[in-house]
Amino acid sequence: MWKAIKDRETGRIRSNSFANRFKSGRILSLQLSNRKDFVSPHRGSVNSLQVDLTEGRYLLSGAADGSAAVFDVQRATDYEASGLIAKHKCIFTVDKQHDNGHKFAISSAIWYPIDTGLFVTGSYDHYLKVWDTNTAQAVVDFKMPGKVYRTAMSSMAMSHTLIAAGTEDVQVRLCDIASGAFSHTLSGHRDGVMSVEWSTSSEWVLYTGGCDGAIRFWDIRRAGCFRVLDQSQTQLGIRPPILKRTAVSSKFYSAAKSSLGGQNRLKTLQSKHTGSQSVKGSSSAKASTEKSRQKRIHPGMLSTLDRATAHYGVVTGLKATNDGMYLLSAGSDSRIRLWDIESGRNTLVNFETGRIQTNKAIQLDTSDDPALVFVPCMKTVKTFGMWSGRTTLMLRGHYESVNTCCFNSSDQELYTSGADRQILVWSPGGSVEDEMVQDEVAEDKDNWSD
Repeated sequence: MWKAIKDRETGRIRSNSFANRFKSGRILSLQLSNRKDFVSPHRGSVNSLQVDLTEGRYLLSGAADGSAAVFDVQRATDYEASGLIAKHKCIFTVDKQHDNGHKFAISSAIWYPIDTGLFVTGSYDHYLKVWDTNTAQAVVDFKMPGKVYRTAMSSMAMSHTLIAAGTEDVQVRLCDIASGAFSHTLSGHRDGVMSVEWSTSSEWVLYTGGCDGAIRFWDIRRAGCFRVLDQSQTQLGIRPPILKRTAVSSKFYSAAKSSLGGQNRLKTLQSKHTGSQSVKGSSSAKASTEKSRQKRIHPGMLSTLDRATAHYGVVTGLKATNDGMYLLSAGSDSRIRLWDIESGRNTLVNFETGRIQTNKAIQLDTSDDPALVFVPCMKTVKTFGMWSGRTTLMLRGHYESVNTCCFNSSDQELYTSGADRQILVWSPGGSVEDEMVQDEVAEDKDNWSD
C-alpha cells in the first residue's frame, strides 16, 4: 500500500490508475461482513434492493409481505460486541397495516433518481405507488392490468419523469408522476413483461424483456419498437473504438459521393429512356422500389425479426452497463448473455453455467473496475468477469434462494437479499490499516534479511 502511494506521489502511477487498482483490490476481496449487519424488518422474501443515486447512503428494500423499508448504510443505529458490530435498523417501514399500504407482495422498489424525497413501489396487488419519504404517505398510485413484476426510472432523464412498469400484461406502460396518468403504452410482446431497464446513454430509450423470451428496444418518442435482439446474430469480442475521420478522408468521402451521385444521375436518365420502351424494365423498377420500402421499415417491425428470441424461456433480468454500450440479460434457460447495444448482436461471451430462478424476476448488478457481473444463482451469488465469463468469486451466506444484488460503488460493498428474509452485506476483506501494517512488516523483514 505504501509503495503504491509513493509511486503515485513520484508520478510513476497516475492518480486514476492508482484509484482503479485500489478499488479492484477491494472488490476482488469481497466477503461476508462481520462488522456491519442489517436488521431486516421483513417477514417475507426480500425481492428488491436499491441504493439512492444521489448520496449513495440510503438503501431501499421491498419484500413479499407487502412491506418496504429504508436503511441508513453509513450511520448505524446500535453497536454490539463492544462496538465492533454495527447494527443498522430501518429508519421507517411501510407495511400492510398502513392506510395506503400494498395488500400483496412488493416485487419492485426504486428510488426517485434525482432526490431521496420520493420512492416507487410495484406490487402483485396490481398497483404502482409513489411515496413521499418524509411523510411516508402515498402521493400517486396507478392501477395496472395485472401483477407488477418490475419498475424502472431513467437515471439521466431531464425532460420527463416516467416510470416504466412491466406487468403480466403484454403491454409495457409508462406512468407520468407529474400528471398522475399513463403517458405511453408499448405493444409488441406476446406475453408478460418481467424485466425493464432504461438506457444509461439516452433518456428516451427503454429495454424490456418478456416471458416470450424477447428483448425489445423502444424509443418512446415514436411508435413501435425499433429493435428485437436475436441470439443467433453474433459478433466476437469487444466492439472496436470509433475512429475519427480526418479532414482528408472527409474530403475524399465527399468527392467520391459527388462522383457516385453523377453516375447515379446518368443511370436514372438512361433508365427513363429505356424503361418506357420495355415491360421488363418496369417490373424491375417496381421490384427495386419494393426493396427500398422494405429497407425503410425498421427491423423491429419486420415480421421475420419480430419473432426473434434472446433466450429460450423467460427473460428474468436486464442490466445496462454504466457506459451505455452493453446490455446484460439473464433468462430462465440459465444463460447470461452480453449484448452490444449499438449493433444489437450477441457478443458470444461464454458465462459459466449456473442455476437461475425461473419463476420470478432477479436483479443483476455490475462494477466498473474491474468489470464484474453479480448474478443471483439459487443460494449463492456468482461474480463473473464481464469479458471472460469466468467465475471470479462465489459468495455463500444465504440459506435460501437469492433474489437481488445491489452494488454500492462508493464503498465497494455488495448488498444481497433472498427468500430467507435477510439482507447481507459483503465488504472488502482487509482494511486500509491492515494493508499498511502488512507493508510495514514486509519492509522490516526485508531490512532484517539484508
